[in-house]
Amino acid sequence: MFEDAGKDLVESVLCIVAHPDDIDFGAGGTIKRWTEAGVKVTYCLATNGDAGGFDLDFPRELMPQVRQEEQRAAGKVLGVSDIRFLGYQDGQLEVSLDLRKSIAAVIREVRPQRVLTQNPERNFARIFSSHPDHMAAGEAALDAVYPDARNPFAFPDLLEAGLLPHSVEEVWIMSHGQPDTFVDVSDTLSAKLEALRCHVSQETDKNNQLEERIKTWLEANRLLAGWEEGRFAEAFLRVTTN
Repeated sequence: MFEDAGKDLVESVLCIVAHPDDIDFGAGGTIKRWTEAGVKVTYCLATNGDAGGFDLDFPRELMPQVRQEEQRAAGKVLGVSDIRFLGYQDGQLEVSLDLRKSIAAVIREVRPQRVLTQNPERNFARIFSSHPDHMAAGEAALDAVYPDARNPFAFPDLLEAGLLPHSVEEVWIMSHGQPDTFVDVSDTLSAKLEALRCHVSQETDKNNQLEERIKTWLEANRLLAGWEEGRFAEAFLRVTTN
């Protein structure tokens, strides 16, 4: 089991998720550790989060801009400035060839060694992580990693546009029911919480319960890792692709 982000760093990571705030919930502490160590991290968000929020009177046409701004603010907290929005409809994400192609294009452009994405399988122990958009984003990301991004004959127009094939070395999957990789985020927990509080439209800190909720999740991961009390962990399933 992997427990120290400093022991196994790569040069670049591409995070592929469905919505603004998904990365911050699932891997904010890990992202902060990586960027502090000099890793180049890029975000690829399939939607603008336009179906988010709770205020029925808020103009819905303004929500995409709000959520993009919130994600950029959160990214700044964690050391990420390269944030890309694919613009698919929030709440209606499907594992389409078009989505796979869009993600494959970003992979070929960014050329990451590692992709971090969402769990394509329903996790009945953590049902909120199993939003249909999350599962679709995870499945499309895995399809884009293999075979789409590495196959020069998949989506030939990408090749014609100068986007050469690229093979991702490994994928880290968030919110998986059987994680095998744990990162100690005790020292970056405060940054994770600060990033999450940037998503004001989502009321993530309603009744000041955000910190307690996050610590409960990270403590459960710590127990899975078998670490001593007092540490906090983010958990992933690690998949090699070569």
